[in-house]
Amino acid sequence: MKKKNITIDDLAIMVQKGFDKTSTKEQVEKLEYRIDKVEKSLEVIQNLIIEGHRKRIERLETEVKELKGLFAI
Repeated sequence: MKKKNITIDDLAIMVQKGFDKTSTKEQVEKLEYRIDKVEKSLEVIQNLIIEGHRKRIERLETEVKELKGLFAI
């Protein structure tokens, strides 16, 4: 296989293309902000689900106590 000679200019162009494909600090910060918003939204949803389950469990416990009372257990 024939070797290709790479000049300093070729190398500089390759490096520049690599940098062109990297994110800027502003883009990263914007993404982090959006991720934070998503995490906060998910936390709210999680808390609502947990609260709903807690209420259902409390109702079920009350019903079980009533049933135990009816059956005198």
